[in-house]
Amino acid sequence: MDRPSQSDLDAVAAQLGREPRGVLAIAYRAPDGTPGVVKTAPRLPDGTPFPTLYYLTDPRLTAEASRQESAGVMREMTERLAADVDLAAAYRVAHESYLAERNEIDSLGTDFTGGGMPERVKCLHVLMAHALAKGPGLNPLGDESVALAAQGKLRGTALPADWPTYEQLHGEDAT
Repeated sequence: MDRPSQSDLDAVAAQLGREPRGVLAIAYRAPDGTPGVVKTAPRLPDGTPFPTLYYLTDPRLTAEASRQESAGVMREMTERLAADVDLAAAYRVAHESYLAERNEIDSLGTDFTGGGMPERVKCLHVLMAHALAKGPGLNPLGDESVALAAQGKLRGTALPADWPTYEQLHGEDAT
């Protein structure tokens, strides 16, 4: 993660259509160098709590997260969480890691992290941002969302060319 330069902050402002607040770092850059995820302070400069540690900014990625949400991906993931104890345990680990990292910066006195973690899937934008910031292997459902996004033209442009495929994440043969 790198500290944001003024040009990074200007790029993020253009992406969001407003000035970014509480940006601590650029947590993920697209292969083209564009900021894609920012790491934000748990409290905004005015003291307002902001529990979303990782925030998706790249419009290509936010549009894809919204598309997946509209397609029912969150509902399917939540159903799998209720039925798959291993998936639920891995998702809880992601939640605990997110919470610990945020609390190292500033504890908000809450165990809310974002995206619905650890019981459900409520926001793919948060899960995708977390997965991209940390890389594959920590947030299983964030990893899946990124893998689904990488099935199209975003692989190698807005997303890493080497991001695991959905099949690879599930140990399935992709042939």
